[in-house]
Amino acid sequence: MLTSSLSFLHSCTFPSSSSSSSSSLFTIPTPNPNSSSSSLSFVVQATTRREDRIARHVRLRKKIEGTPERPRLSVFRSNKHLFVQVIDDTKMHTLASASTMQKAIAEELNFTSGPTIEVAKRVGEIIAKSCLEKGITKVVFDRGGYPYHGRVKAIADAAREHGLEF
Repeated sequence: MLTSSLSFLHSCTFPSSSSSSSSSLFTIPTPNPNSSSSSLSFVVQATTRREDRIARHVRLRKKIEGTPERPRLSVFRSNKHLFVQVIDDTKMHTLASASTMQKAIAEELNFTSGPTIEVAKRVGEIIAKSCLEKGITKVVFDRGGYPYHGRVKAIADAAREHGLEF
């Protein structure tokens, strides 16, 4: 618990007292438990959007777990493709998957600059049908650290409409 809550310290650099911070870094003053003055400070580097998303996903995964009775519906989106998997985390086994890279789906859906909300709805439909064929009716939704908005929401709504229970 302590190591996960202090994991941000790995990316911190501790400057000497004479150095100045650059514009992309900011300084947070912290009290020194060994002295009475609070002159010690450390510099925290700004994180990227990808690192922020991964941190949100790690926080979500602490609470969400796929079981054989209720597997995890995991969503990953890139700029060019969407990937959806139904995962049993106890066995570490993928039960069903759908993505815009699969040949049958890619030929059916014609998109040039990346998947749209309509494409996401179709992927949600396909994963729901695939799950129902395998006897999976209840899943836990894992949005992968993405906001529940746009393509991620369209996948979830389409899967619900076609028979999956979240």
